[in-house]
Amino acid sequence: MMSKHPGSDYSPATWRLLLDAHPRPGTLNMAIDEAVLRSVAARRAPPTLRLYGWSPPTLTLGRGQSHRDADTDALRRAGVTLVRRMTGGTAVLNRDELSYMVAVTDREPRLAAGSIAESYRGISSALLYALARLGVKSAEASISAKEAFPDDGERPSRDARSPVCFELPSDYEITVGGRKLFGSSQMRIRGGILQHGSLPLGGDIADIGHYLAVPTDPARIRSLALSLEDALGQRVTWDAAADAVREGFCEALNLDLVPAPLTAEERSEVERLLVEKYSRAQWTERV
Repeated sequence: MMSKHPGSDYSPATWRLLLDAHPRPGTLNMAIDEAVLRSVAARRAPPTLRLYGWSPPTLTLGRGQSHRDADTDALRRAGVTLVRRMTGGTAVLNRDELSYMVAVTDREPRLAAGSIAESYRGISSALLYALARLGVKSAEASISAKEAFPDDGERPSRDARSPVCFELPSDYEITVGGRKLFGSSQMRIRGGILQHGSLPLGGDIADIGHYLAVPTDPARIRSLALSLEDALGQRVTWDAAADAVREGFCEALNLDLVPAPLTAEERSEVERLLVEKYSRAQWTERV
């Protein structure tokens, strides 16, 4: 629960807003996220909040997760693509959801101060404000504070064998009624920090099990995670969720978010990453 206005912790700042209202393929989403991070880290673009969706549905694997966790035959039959993220953690089924990405320099106090675990705090506060605007009761939504992250940013799980991200609530992530709602992961490069994550808007959170080679227990997944529709008992559109997240970031982090497109240099880097990394089996099957 929120005891004070977290925006008071920060001086006013202006960030870029990338609002991708039309869902994009998973390979393109990951290429954009990485290209923006590298541009921000090099001080060639301002700190950035990106809000986006996915089409077609995509199973994203964590950077160090075995590609053998995915059932490629089931993915092919269902028209679900397979992509590997640049960040850690385990599998996420990206389909009916709002995704966010934050890229800042390593001097940004909202993420760079303190440990990796502590750097989740500001963003989680913004997401909590967004949920309040969407109607999630403050008595049910909270920021977890159970586990510490190792220095490499990989988050431990209660069951290290689980391939499912939403089974693994970790420090400073959002839960509702004790069930994980947002899945987030972070990476750091020289000069910059990226955090991105997913808010499932609807659908059965246990459907990810259809696309994994490792057997999963649907009842267990549903007991540990939920969608926004589950939390509210009603449907929320992507546009409404995006508006709430934008407002949450402005209020909780004392930001002015200014819409602006990718730079020409970023667009060029996106094309390079698509061809040389995210569309290649050498990346997707690297583990």
